[in-house]
Amino acid sequence: MSSSHGISIAGIQVTYGLGSAQAVQALAPVDLEVADGAFVSLVGPSGCGKSTLLKVLADLMPPTQGQVWINGMPPSTLRQAGRIGLVFQQANLMPWLTVEKNVKLLKELVSAKGKSAIASPQVQNSQTVQSVEQLLEVVGLNGFEKKLPHQLSGGMQQRAALARALALDPSILLMDEPFAALDEITRDRMAFELMRIWQQYRKTVIFVTHSLAEAVFLSDQVVLMSARPGRIHKIYDIDLPRPRTEDTRLSDDFIRLVGEINRELYKVMLL
Repeated sequence: MSSSHGISIAGIQVTYGLGSAQAVQALAPVDLEVADGAFVSLVGPSGCGKSTLLKVLADLMPPTQGQVWINGMPPSTLRQAGRIGLVFQQANLMPWLTVEKNVKLLKELVSAKGKSAIASPQVQNSQTVQSVEQLLEVVGLNGFEKKLPHQLSGGMQQRAALARALALDPSILLMDEPFAALDEITRDRMAFELMRIWQQYRKTVIFVTHSLAEAVFLSDQVVLMSARPGRIHKIYDIDLPRPRTEDTRLSDDFIRLVGEINRELYKVMLL
């Protein structure tokens, strides 16, 4: 049954090369419920299907079996309306466009499709698009509107990518290791910035990372996946108080949670 709020993942399986001798099962049956407005991180061994699951949620690839519902709608409805925000490890900004024009790009592409692309009243009623100027201020890039991507640091490029993802007020924000290519200091700063922005917008976020500390610091829940074929091994509720600060990372509860997940991950890798 589909849920009218949040994300409902029911029996999702993905097999690459189905029917061939080289078939590889990337995801075993995956069942997961994500509350509306929750921040959920996916962690697990390399190759366990975290990014594959994100692609299914984004309607970038179909599952072999199973169903996904986002706020009661299939992902295809939201994708066609530009209501799924994506941020990848690389910012993927158009190098010949300014920051301002990069952030506007998705909005202009969806607008070019016309209102017919936004078929669902549920999508139409929730569309409260902010101006590019407001978004750049939110992500800390005011004053950089006319800069080209090569004139920005890696962290600033990711800020621009985040602003672009937020430009159409997405129902969900899917983030695939967005800070992995950044240095440690910039990565920590971006985690604080992302948390601040999430607390302002309260989007439903699915965040893929290999950093357990990052996952615990940001999330309401951390989902540990098994080795391939990926399935849900264990779900951790992160009850650390918000807003989280640098002191959160020094707390006994934070250290305990990171250690607990790390020990379980080690067991998963030995299975």
